[in-house]
Amino acid sequence: MQKRMGEAVARVARKVNETVENKTDSLDLANCKLIAFPVGIYKAMRSVTEGIHRISLANNELKSLTSRFVTTFSQLRELNLAGNYLHRLPEEVTSLLHLRAIDLSRNRFRRFPEPLTTVAGLETINLEENEITEVPVEKLAAMASLRSLNLRANPVGPEVRLLVRPLVPFDLLLSPEEPVPKA
Repeated sequence: MQKRMGEAVARVARKVNETVENKTDSLDLANCKLIAFPVGIYKAMRSVTEGIHRISLANNELKSLTSRFVTTFSQLRELNLAGNYLHRLPEEVTSLLHLRAIDLSRNRFRRFPEPLTTVAGLETINLEENEITEVPVEKLAAMASLRSLNLRANPVGPEVRLLVRPLVPFDLLLSPEEPVPKA
């Protein structure tokens, strides 16, 4: 167990060092078994955080995202948090003025993360395979930049299907309706 943890830590350190040394605009910490965003990364990346535009923390074990993460990486354009245990986002997400795409698929959201509705430049939201039943349709309809919202494999109610179609100017992806069982 300790050896595996040591390997995971080394892998994260390697990826962070690679990003800093090469001054790339991406940080890929997918599949690193992270249960939280490592605090040491803030210090290690201090000199390049403004240049980071894409972060992937997909397929980890994150239960939450801190406001510090959001404020540190304020220039993000793409954020991939798919395959974690997230159920909410910090309010500070509203300060991600450059964010264009967020992937929150395969998490534990029961409610649509409403702070996203105030991120003006957001074009793509992926919430596939969560537990979302209600969607703030009016707020979403007011998002001028939104092009695609994926709500497949969520238990959204039939009222969402009725409301959404004529109201929204973006692509809405929903799972096919279950056929009504015959009596």
